[in-house]
This record gives sequence, structure tokens and C-alpha cells, in this order.
Amino acid sequence: MASKPEEIGFPPLDQLAGLEYCIDSNPPWPEAIMLGFQHYIVMLGTTVMIPTILVPQMGGDDGDKARVIQTLLFVAGINTLLQSLFGTRLPAVIGGSYAFLIPIMTIISSSSLQNFDDDEERFLHTMRSVQGALIASSSLQIILGYSGLWGILSRFLSPLGSTPVIALVGLGLYELGFPGVAKCVEVGLLELLVLAAFSLYLRHIKLRSLPIFERFSILLSVVILWTFDYLLTVSGAYKHVPHKTKLHCRADKADLISTAPWIKVPYPLQWGSPIFDAGHTFAIMASVFVSLVESTGAFFAVSRLASATPPPAYVLSRGIGWQGIGILLDGLFGTGTGSTVSVENAGLLGITRVGSRRVVQISTGFMLFFLNTWKVWCSVCINSFSYFLSYLLHTFWGSHCHWHFLFTVHKHELFA
Repeated sequence: MASKPEEIGFPPLDQLAGLEYCIDSNPPWPEAIMLGFQHYIVMLGTTVMIPTILVPQMGGDDGDKARVIQTLLFVAGINTLLQSLFGTRLPAVIGGSYAFLIPIMTIISSSSLQNFDDDEERFLHTMRSVQGALIASSSLQIILGYSGLWGILSRFLSPLGSTPVIALVGLGLYELGFPGVAKCVEVGLLELLVLAAFSLYLRHIKLRSLPIFERFSILLSVVILWTFDYLLTVSGAYKHVPHKTKLHCRADKADLISTAPWIKVPYPLQWGSPIFDAGHTFAIMASVFVSLVESTGAFFAVSRLASATPPPAYVLSRGIGWQGIGILLDGLFGTGTGSTVSVENAGLLGITRVGSRRVVQISTGFMLFFLNTWKVWCSVCINSFSYFLSYLLHTFWGSHCHWHFLFTVHKHELFA
């Protein structure tokens, strides 16, 4: 009896070469926790950009931006956990989608939301309008998913059709992403170079049989460059530069730590009752369809990178249905955007060559709990970090008290 087309896996030559852990095999717990934290770092970096773009246009301040980031990461953790347990069960991270930015900016700029004198009132009213549009438009994915229609339609969706849609979404955000690197070129460009060196040229170097640069290239490069930027900040390198340079380069000018609450647990309707508008809903539905195509391609990519069988039609439909529930949760909690499969985290599977489902599930723990008590964790980490750095600087350059004084002053600036 011939196998059904959807049950046939990738040919051996089409599998990812050198994959050490597939979807059902798990690294040792210490390594799995570090890999999960690396997924969280990638998720955090891509997610922070969305509220950074949208919240100021809504009229929100730095405190509102911090709370939206916390909410977005919290809901992303829930959606990722639901998808890995009940959806496609692939190691796919579900995060905020950039495909929703343009229609949400259209909602923000509507005349009915520009007539508020108070910025905070305008922010809350705009957020409630976005919530209503997300809640209503989530029905499209839920219906297409659980009815099985998307599984049927996806058979006619070839890579030739889906690739241009996903590419156009990414290229449309080029002007928002890469120029941000150039705003602090000594840190941004160096991060790209260090990451490329670790993942491409040093990936064969092993420490106790562990390819540390291949497995933790993003985590190591972020730690090295953040330390470099932190040293530049506390040593006064940006003391006499223009204000814009300080905002983009200093390690203490984001105001996300000082304005964030010490402990914050997001809850449904925390911004108020949703406001429903037909025009806003249809605008968001266009982005929902784009996220459908984007997630479908990403599910197939993740299945290959995790050495799993390509998802059959019924599994794909189930995953899309759960993603629709994820957009519904985005609307209820007020994340400010919809969700989709994180292509960045899918790429991380290819870099680390670890496709374990457990690693992604561990990353949801960081999304659910770490960020919502991040001020506590940052206080502990920066305190330990300042003592460690001051000890190293004392060892190599002397004057331990001087460096520790600089780090102590910098901590007070961060948590003021």
C-alpha cells in the first residue's frame, strides 16, 4: 500500500546536515536551559522593537512601553506552550508579528483617535481599539484552522507563492531594522561581525566535546557586546556626545528597567474594555491572512530543521487554529499586535542544530516568569555583574574602589 503524500518525509539528502538533537531527543538539562534562554533572548530582541515603534505613536510613555513588552512576552510564552503541546507540536516559537504593524499604524492615525488632549487617554483608547480589531479578526484563523479549510488550501500554496509574501513583509521592515544598527555603529556592526564569526568560522571549536560557539553563538555575542557597551557607558565614553547618540548607544537610556514595575502579571482586559469597529477589523484581517501564509511556511521550515515529518494537512490546520486562539489572547490581554511563528527563532534552530521541543518549552518559562519580575532579576544580575567587572578591572588596571564606585552610580541611574 502506497504511503499518502503528506506522510512522506524529506529525502535523506534534504535533511539538515549535522543535526545533533531532533524534535524528540533532548540535550542534557544544563545545556537545554541555556539553549532555552538563548531562544528567549532572540525572542526578546525581536519583540521589543514592536512596542518601541507603536507605543510612542499611540501616546504612551516609557512605562506604558515596558508594560506592553511584558504583556507581549507573557502572551507569547502562553501561545508557544499551547502550540508545542496541542498545536503542531513542533519546536516553533510564537511571537509578535510585524505583519500587523501597517494596519495598526492606520488605526493609530485615524481621526477618531487623534482628538484626545491627554496622551495617556489616547494611548488607552487606541489600545482598546486595537484589542477589539484583534479579537474580531482572530475568528478568521480559528474558522480556517479548525474547519480544516486551511489544510486543504495549503496544498495549493507552493513555495513560489508564499516566499514573495514573506519576503515583502521582511523587506518592508528593512527601513525600521537595519538603520537602527547604524545609529550606534560601534556596537551594532560589531555585534553582527562577532555573531558571524562565532556561527560561521568558530563553530567547529569544542569545549569538552561541546561546540560552544555553534551552540551558543547568539548568547555569547550578546553578552560580549553588552559588556562592551556597559564599559563604554560607565567609563564616560558617551558623556560629551549628542543627545541622540546617548539614547541609541548608552546602556542606561532605554528607561525600560526604571519605569517597569517590580512585579507585573498581565491579565485580560487590563487596558479596559475592547472597542469594536468594522473598518479596523477588516484592516487587521488582511494581516491575519499574511500571518497565515508566513506561519505555514515557517511550520514547514521548523519541521525540516527539527528533522520531523512535514506536518500533514490536519496537523497544519490544528496549528493554525491554535494560532487563531493566540491572536484572540493577544486581543484579550492587549499586546498591541497579533502573533505568528517567529522566523528568527526558526533560524536559530538551524544555527544551533538543536531541534528539541523541550528546549522551546523551557524558553516559555523565561517568557512567562522572567520578564514579569525583570526588575528584581536585573537588580540581582547587575549587582553581581558590577562586582565581577570591578574585580576584573582591578586585576588588570587597578583601582578597584574607583571602578566599583562607577558601577554603583550606574546602578542607581538604572533603577532610579
